[in-house]
Amino acid sequence: MLQSVKESHRLLRAWQLALLRFAVTLDESDRLNVAALAAELDRPSGRRDPDGSLHFFRRTSSQLCAAISGQLQDADAILDCFCKQIGEPRLRLAFAAAIGMTHPDPAPSQAQPKRRPDLFKGLPARRSASL
Repeated sequence: MLQSVKESHRLLRAWQLALLRFAVTLDESDRLNVAALAAELDRPSGRRDPDGSLHFFRRTSSQLCAAISGQLQDADAILDCFCKQIGEPRLRLAFAAAIGMTHPDPAPSQAQPKRRPDLFKGLPARRSASL
């Protein structure tokens, strides 16, 4: 099971990198590579899907490649949404640069504790323990 998750994660990253490469080159062979990786991701557990019901990555890849190529009217919104979904900050910045996005959203950061200097204002100071 753990191996399957690692393999899926590796394929997802390869798909994202393939989309980055297509965004840079706009080459047909790179678009076909994106499509091949998408088909692999849509295969459940590496098996062939006889009815072809799983098609999320193939459909998304087609839409993203068309947006990257400038063939869609709402290309900016589609690419912005995809860019926000990329978890790796360096890949997100590289993809944003490749598509010409001027200000990509910063990486989602982990919640930082709020620091309020007045949090304990009005409470009596602790006495130091003497031994």
